[in-house]
Amino acid sequence: MKKLALILAALIASAPAAAAPRTETAVLAGGCFWGMEAVFEHVKGVTGVVSGYAGGTRNDANYDAVSSERTGHAEAVRVTYDPAKVTYAQLLQVYFTVAHDPTQVNRQGPDSGTSYRSAIFPQNPGQAALAKAFIARLDGAHLFKAPIATRIENGSFYAAEAYHQDFARKHPWYPYIVVNDRPKVAALQKKFPALYKA
Repeated sequence: MKKLALILAALIASAPAAAAPRTETAVLAGGCFWGMEAVFEHVKGVTGVVSGYAGGTRNDANYDAVSSERTGHAEAVRVTYDPAKVTYAQLLQVYFTVAHDPTQVNRQGPDSGTSYRSAIFPQNPGQAALAKAFIARLDGAHLFKAPIATRIENGSFYAAEAYHQDFARKHPWYPYIVVNDRPKVAALQKKFPALYKA
């Protein structure tokens, strides 16, 4: 894991520095959006996280349609952040190391299907280039037991239903959250204490 940390640190150092403080967004998919949302809500510099659906072939999305595995959408989160406080590269570092397992194909933990795939939806060319660089560097270093399955995709983001928003925060003792998502938040705090916010 030391080698992984060094590679990720080098990628972050080579990423362009943010200019003036502003708001940017990142859209990331990596399994159930409850856990992804829970992790990124605890990252300093993140000002908002919305659970939802990205990609797909339909012009809208809802839980029943997406979970049918026929729309092509992935459960995803839209992360709003201040790039003067946290960079896109740092968000990717969290994404690849604690938010989900990037080697899983169309699944995460107990959930399976294309809606649970690992995918990044870049919001601009800079994000696309950095995401591709992360994947290439991690794959080339063979730091994981399997190849990186994360895909770079295009597609609109649709917010999920209200009952999915802030689910882990509102239901901290829900069995799925306890087993699958609280350990991810704990891993964020342990691996990235400087980025963690309570």
